[in-house]
Amino acid sequence: MDFGKLDTEKTNARSENLDTLSAIEIASLMNELDMGAIYAVKQALEPIAKTAEAAAARIPEGGRLIYMGAGTSGRLGVLDASECPPTFGVDNTMVVGIIAGGDGALRNAIEGAEDSEELAIENLCDLGVNEKDVVVAISASGTAPYCVGALKKAKEVGALAVSMCCNVGTKLSGYADIAIEMPTGAEVLSGSTRLRAGTATKLALNMISTSCMVLMGKAYKNLMVDVRATNTKLKDRSVRIAMKAMDVEREEAVERLDKANGSIKCAIVMKETGADAEKAQKALDDNQGFVRRAIAACK
Repeated sequence: MDFGKLDTEKTNARSENLDTLSAIEIASLMNELDMGAIYAVKQALEPIAKTAEAAAARIPEGGRLIYMGAGTSGRLGVLDASECPPTFGVDNTMVVGIIAGGDGALRNAIEGAEDSEELAIENLCDLGVNEKDVVVAISASGTAPYCVGALKKAKEVGALAVSMCCNVGTKLSGYADIAIEMPTGAEVLSGSTRLRAGTATKLALNMISTSCMVLMGKAYKNLMVDVRATNTKLKDRSVRIAMKAMDVEREEAVERLDKANGSIKCAIVMKETGADAEKAQKALDDNQGFVRRAIAACK
């Protein structure tokens, strides 16, 4: 393949004299060019939304959202997956991030890992990929054999195959059921796709996981009502979320959370309906954790 033809590998005319600029000039130029990442993602909102909807439909049936990638792309997938349990209170097997070369590749480049289709197939087989899953293969160039292998295996078992690239008309997109293409163009530092392409990728992953979780009832209004209070900061955040959700002062929020066994959702339903903890929790369970539905069911 002639990689030089990829827009993400081309030289950006705006930064041809990068090595002559001061730090503030470099930062200003990068800031200006990074605006392009926003517009690139905007062009892909429809397939991003379709991916989130598909994941939200499949996960409750036992499926998973699986991110696959090499290098920066793989690291971003692992990052987004690792943030889902503390943010949304989900099990760490629900959203999974796999990087070519294994966890060691998160800190150190594993040469050649992205060039192996077989490695991706092996990784997915180890994970037990099946028809309920959504597999998102992330490759800025859209050419990584590792990602191609991931989508081939996904389609073989009937999983939903999704590509995420920062070029258009890519090889990887040809293997996808849903193709997310975000044309970020030439980087300020030629070929360094950890920059604008990485920014666009992070934005798209944010949208997929957040939209998916909201569609699954993991938010009430715009509040993280399933957040896990695993440290001092998050315990305080839980109380503040409860205060906002129920429109009460801190002391009452703490008291209501205690009665709800620490569940923000249960405390909200109890406050809004007058139900006890057992009835409120049952309403939540019967309504897949959606707070508004549980409130309506209790009234």
